[in-house]
Amino acid sequence: MSEVPTELTRMFELAALGGDSFLATSPPVGRPRLFGGQVAGQSLRAACLTADGRPPHSLHAYFIRPGTPDEPLTFDVSRTRDGRSFSTRHVTASQGGKPILELIASFHDPEDGFDWQDGAPAGVPGPEGLEPLELPAFLRHPPGFDVRVVNPPPEGEWPVAHPFWIRAAGPLDDDPALHACLVAYLSDMGVVSSARAPGSPRDLVTAVTLDHAVWFHRPPRADRWLLYSVGPVANHGARGLARGTLHTADGTLVASIAQEALLRPAAGAARS
Repeated sequence: MSEVPTELTRMFELAALGGDSFLATSPPVGRPRLFGGQVAGQSLRAACLTADGRPPHSLHAYFIRPGTPDEPLTFDVSRTRDGRSFSTRHVTASQGGKPILELIASFHDPEDGFDWQDGAPAGVPGPEGLEPLELPAFLRHPPGFDVRVVNPPPEGEWPVAHPFWIRAAGPLDDDPALHACLVAYLSDMGVVSSARAPGSPRDLVTAVTLDHAVWFHRPPRADRWLLYSVGPVANHGARGLARGTLHTADGTLVASIAQEALLRPAAGAARS
């Protein structure tokens, strides 16, 4: 394993506190609050550590408070149910004794069944001919992702526009739970901006994630190219909903994503 992914995966090395509680470090980043994908991914990791090897098939997370960089996070897991095929876990992520995220994850033993999917987005060029994107500081601590944007933003601007290709910058261990957690991490990239209504003003006084869901259709590999495509579904009452997909380079659908964001326009901004 290369050094860069080691720094990335170290974020998911949680320390056991006893019972089903875990502790994780939080890297210092160049903005006042934590990246939500980090907290969701680490929360899923805590749930995975109690699931006895069952792979996750979905997660649903609510963001309650902004997280603080460079402050440890505590994850308390409740074992809601263990059935013959499914397990359910509830995770509370906290800082300073206050919850910042609530997550429910469900785990499913592999079973035989129908094999069908909707098609991948058409007309998207492959990643090899696209230039790597310079990520903002809060997504470079820790480093570890290679991102290739189909429609690059103007130089120095963020957020990145969907669709884009993404993968870990080097090979990773064959740990399915780790790959699922990394997909949960990257699934929060650029989604809030993609929830905006087409043509709406960019000047928002608030643009934050309210809740986030991921469905894992097939075991993902975060160190192989994934095409991430997200678009808006609805905007109403200062809330916007976006839906997205993650496909492999050969067009296989590995995950679906939905996110609701709080989008408060600046005073005087036009509303549709």
